Amino acid sequence: MLKRAIERNLEIIGEAMNRIIKRDPKFINHLPESKSIIGLRNQVIHAYDNISDENIWSILIRHLPELEKEIKALITDS
Repeated sequence: MLKRAIERNLEIIGEAMNRIIKRDPKFINHLPESKSIIGLRNQVIHAYDNISDENIWSILIRHLPELEKEIKALITDS
């Protein structure tokens, strides 16, 4: 159940990123990994059975904290 909750949050993050880029394509210059985040969202939604627990855990531990820092910096700089 925890994995599904994490995946749902990754879907939401990816969808939000996709909407931001559609409104402001230049945003991708501020967050180059945006396309990867959107790609992950698509993978979670459309290829659910292909994502390993290890991959989800790695994203949660390694990548989300960095993404949080980058987004906070963007908000602060705005």
